[in-house]
Amino acid sequence: MAITSLVCGALGFFLCFATSILGVIFGHIAKSQIDKSDGAEEGHGLAVAGLITGYIGTAIGVLIIIAIAAGA
Repeated sequence: MAITSLVCGALGFFLCFATSILGVIFGHIAKSQIDKSDGAEEGHGLAVAGLITGYIGTAIGVLIIIAIAAGA
């Protein structure tokens, strides 16, 4: 889940911001699973990185949509 979050978040910079939103969702799910596992599962850093890239990609996508709407 954490790796999926990071991949989706990173792809959001290049494809569309919908994958960034998926990165945020998967990141929160992965982080929750890791926290509940009491150390049995690893990947906290990957989940956080997925959240960061996902939120940045989402923000960039929203700014692009606002710029297009303002120009129309």
